[in-house]
Amino acid sequence: MPGSRDVDESKRTTLRRFAALGAATPLAGMASGSEGESDDSEARSAIAGYLSTTPGAHFSKIRDDLQLGTGETQHHLRELVDAGRVETRRDGDYRRYFPADRFSAFEQVVLGYLRRDTPRGMLVALLRDPSATGGDIADKIGVSSPTVSKYAGELESAGLLSREDGYAVREPETVLTLIVRYADSFGEDAEALAGEADELIRFDP
Repeated sequence: MPGSRDVDESKRTTLRRFAALGAATPLAGMASGSEGESDDSEARSAIAGYLSTTPGAHFSKIRDDLQLGTGETQHHLRELVDAGRVETRRDGDYRRYFPADRFSAFEQVVLGYLRRDTPRGMLVALLRDPSATGGDIADKIGVSSPTVSKYAGELESAGLLSREDGYAVREPETVLTLIVRYADSFGEDAEALAGEADELIRFDP
């Protein structure tokens, strides 16, 4: 079993890695402060760096991936939101966080759904094969047809999918661009799609 010193060192290493990314973001100003505030500054800078690579992450994922406590995470996110450095959006049971002034409302909604396995799988399947039916999608991502139908309704209500004539992704180039840009922060399906992106950019703007 790892001791508390090992846990603390793992946390510090994780924070430093993301803080280095945060230093290159518009949130870098939150990392400045007096010497006594260095730990808080490092944590906020780490959150900034994390969100620059994982936009749309929800609270628990930020907390767990950065090895922060619940209270720490709440405090630093509140500071960043109050300072106008981070934006937040409610997504069902989740509250998702984004670097401020970087994404449109539509892009924030897309990123939220891309962070959910089944909706992401559906969008990836349709970007690969725009003619795919609900049954085709169900087979490709390993879920039932009723599950596909349920999430198709959610995606349609969110403005990401049209069901007027089969299934069609709305603003497919935007969705594909977000998948490619942040592929490493999604699942293997997104990473595989990113590798095929050059062949898939064939949609009319």
